[in-house]
Amino acid sequence: MPQKEIFLRIHPHDNVLVALQNLEQGTMISFEGTTFALANNIAAKHKFAINELKTGQEIYMYGVLVGKTTSTIPQGGLLSTENVHHAAEGFHLGERKLQWHQPDISHFEGKTFNGYHRTDGSVGTANYWIVVPLVFCENRNIQVLKEALVDKLGYKKAKSYEGDVEQLMELYQAGKSVEEILNADIQASTDKPNSKRLFKNIDGIKFLNHSMGCGGTKDDSDALCGLIAGYITHPNVAGATVLSLGCQHAQVSILQAEIAKRDPAFNKPMVVLEQQKVGTESELLQQALKQTFAGLVQANQNQRQPAPLSKLCIGLECGGSDGFSGISANPALGYVSDMLVTMGGSVILAEFPELCGVEQELSDRCTDVETANRFMQLMTTYNARAEADGSGFYANPSPGNIRDGLITDAIKSAGAAKKGGTSPVTAVLDYPEKVTKPGLNLLCTPGSDVESTTAEVAAGANIVLFTTGLGTPTGNPVTPVVKLSTNTVMYERMPDIIDINCGTIIEGAETIQQAGERILNYVIQVANGEAEPKSVKLGQDDFIPWKRGVSL
Repeated sequence: MPQKEIFLRIHPHDNVLVALQNLEQGTMISFEGTTFALANNIAAKHKFAINELKTGQEIYMYGVLVGKTTSTIPQGGLLSTENVHHAAEGFHLGERKLQWHQPDISHFEGKTFNGYHRTDGSVGTANYWIVVPLVFCENRNIQVLKEALVDKLGYKKAKSYEGDVEQLMELYQAGKSVEEILNADIQASTDKPNSKRLFKNIDGIKFLNHSMGCGGTKDDSDALCGLIAGYITHPNVAGATVLSLGCQHAQVSILQAEIAKRDPAFNKPMVVLEQQKVGTESELLQQALKQTFAGLVQANQNQRQPAPLSKLCIGLECGGSDGFSGISANPALGYVSDMLVTMGGSVILAEFPELCGVEQELSDRCTDVETANRFMQLMTTYNARAEADGSGFYANPSPGNIRDGLITDAIKSAGAAKKGGTSPVTAVLDYPEKVTKPGLNLLCTPGSDVESTTAEVAAGANIVLFTTGLGTPTGNPVTPVVKLSTNTVMYERMPDIIDINCGTIIEGAETIQQAGERILNYVIQVANGEAEPKSVKLGQDDFIPWKRGVSL
């Protein structure tokens, strides 16, 4: 893309252009031999019509149907929620379209990463112990264990704002007014060094509180057990402590069956305690502390060893998306995806509400008819359940998405799907299933960032690449979440949460291929334990299981 371009046509079949910078009304646009003036101010990331679009006319972006006009849009006119509504093509079982152009991976041939090898053949990019309740009734006990273990064993995060509170207390005690307190020059807290870590080969102890396990449907509690089993058997997890009350729907026996499904020869250290059997809270917590400590001693014996890049399983995620997501960060991830698939690795494309409108392409890319049918069935069922509750995929875009150019779900989806690259779809998984095949896996999850990231990790992602145009701090307890900005403005405004800037693609300073290779090099550093993503530094340990109701 030339550096001084002010607009972009994404696909030759598109009848709209994307503004790459703020454009004023009256700006002259020269395109394919014609020149016209913009009929409105067009903010960067938003779209305008190449020719007049009459009421009811179809709108195409990325080469697919993304909406229809609700009123006439003049040539050079702005597309908005006032004159456009969501529309998408239907889909059916078509022919297999499995031809794709494998990228050049010569720069990565022979490269390895140092990871934690598990007996099931998987390799972790980190080594965590997890403490998780089977039911929300145990959340308080989980918190007590956290207070007892984290600081003493050297895992407390460095950043603290206690000093800020002390300064505010001093102002209050000195009789300062509310206005004086609000205008006071508070000195930012300095980082406190971590206490010495006792277990050198354990990256942390993570506590996965949640609000499920009982009181909901049996399907929800069964899915929760499957999700937790995905974390316990995850390559980044060395062992686990599980607390159960005893009478809840999510029974220990269900969890054990789900673990056996994922790893029949499971042999990680695991502590399982049931409060109603143990008796007093004191006895429960003392047993949990002793057995967890013993498990940590065992888990600490595992050390990093070289592994091929084919042992990487990358989760592809986006959140706080904007009008640049589909032309910068997402296609860059698509290139990373294709490179990893070429090397024999695995990638996970999730967020099914954000695949609306590209179902035909993805189903055609499925390696066999059974896989294609499963994808279409999951998409149809999910959308039907949403519509039955008065919603639908069309309601997916958030106010932030709309404000920054994603005015229909199909526009958002067509850009979001670019994260999956061009390779064939080797498997379609339903939540909370686990990846068992290399290549591109489609995983049914909601578009909600944390629920989807939580599910991708349970499916086996040992690194998550997360694109954002508006900014989000989302992370995960056991898998490093790498944030990539779609634009430079946001990257410079939120440097504490963003790891990689893909705004260079919009500016013409870098191609999608160059950005993809830069991203993969950083992924290898993270997998080695040499680079720590911002979400890990911040301790952003988001964990939200999906209740299988409507969540877009």
